[in-house]
Amino acid sequence: MDNDNVHEVDLNRSKLSRTFWFTCGFISMVILLMPFIQPPTETENTSIPPGNVIVELFWDNDRDVDIDLWVKAPDDIPVGYSNQGGLFFNLLRDDLGKYKDSTPVNYEVSYSRGINEGIYITNLHLYREDLTPFIPITAKLVVSVVDPNTKERKQILKSQKILDNVGEEITIFQFKLDKKGNLDKDNINNNFVPLRSGSKG
Repeated sequence: MDNDNVHEVDLNRSKLSRTFWFTCGFISMVILLMPFIQPPTETENTSIPPGNVIVELFWDNDRDVDIDLWVKAPDDIPVGYSNQGGLFFNLLRDDLGKYKDSTPVNYEVSYSRGINEGIYITNLHLYREDLTPFIPITAKLVVSVVDPNTKERKQILKSQKILDNVGEEITIFQFKLDKKGNLDKDNINNNFVPLRSGSKG
């Protein structure tokens, strides 16, 4: 093989080597960037909240107290920690206070699927204390409705109660909604209706 041919082979090898290493580098970059590349997805409207009737319970984030939310829709069974789903309502978060909870918020929430016309009931049950003697704690209950047409969320009821009797269940609201989620303001009371199943042992 003459010198010209040797020189040409070396050039070809050099080009192949550069191409090989460039391709390897490119593939490595793509692999490294894969976790950060998101394929196009359908447009999500995060402003539309899930559920139609939303019942939320809040209490002091610094207290290791377990308060249970119980709800009942018309023609449905009570929904709470021991029965987390009914025909219309689902309990989406059962908060035990600080016990096995990695979040800093004491919060429970139930959502309904659709709006069933009739009487709704919302109860609170002070299940577990954190101190002996127990220091009363304030619980806040908020009821909101999502308009079936506009999908806008509107708060319709709000109440704060001081809970001081461990094991006691109280009714915060009985209220009436029509099929569109309109509140009958002449039909609101807190007459006690027990919803909780079982008893604290």
